Amino acid sequence: MPARPLSDETLHLIDAIRTALAQRSDVEERPLFGTYAFFVDGKMCIAVKGEELLVRLPPERHSALQEMQNTRELSPGGGMQGYFWVEPNGYATRAQWNYWVQEALAYNPRALASPRKKKATTTTSTSTPAAGKKAPARSSAKPKKTATTTTRTTTPATAKKKHSIFEADD
Repeated sequence: MPARPLSDETLHLIDAIRTALAQRSDVEERPLFGTYAFFVDGKMCIAVKGEELLVRLPPERHSALQEMQNTRELSPGGGMQGYFWVEPNGYATRAQWNYWVQEALAYNPRALASPRKKKATTTTSTSTPAAGKKAPARSSAKPKKTATTTTRTTTPATAKKKHSIFEADD
C-alpha cells in the first residue's frame, strides 16, 4: 500500500526542524510509528505527525510538562514518560519553537537509545561440514527493503531560511 502524501503544513514543519538541526552532523531522519522522526546521536529527539510535534523530554519533569497548555502526553496511561505532543498553538512563536527544540536537544545526551533489533539467524541444517571442507558461502540474490534513512548535509543558506510557521512572529 503506497504511503499517503504529506500535507503542506507537515512538510513546512519537517523543513523547520531540518533548519533547526542544520548545524548538527549526527541527525538522521526516518519514519517511525506513523511519524516522521528526527534522531540525534541515534536517539529519537523530535518527530512530526500532521501539524503536531512529538518531543522527547526528561521523564523526571513529566508531571510539570503535562500541565503546560497545548501539550498532551504520548501515552495517557503513563507508559511513555517524557514523550509529549505539542499542538500548533504551542509552537506558534519563535520563542515557543526554540523552547521545544532546545529542551529536546538538552535532554538528548542523557536519553537512552533503543538498541536496533538484529535479524535472528537460523540454520537449516544441523550437520557440520566434513573435516577439511568448507561450507559454501551463502549469498542473497536480492537485498531486503529497509526503511529509508537520510543523513543530511546542509549549506549555510538553509540555516537562514524563514518558515511559514513563524510569519506572524516577525
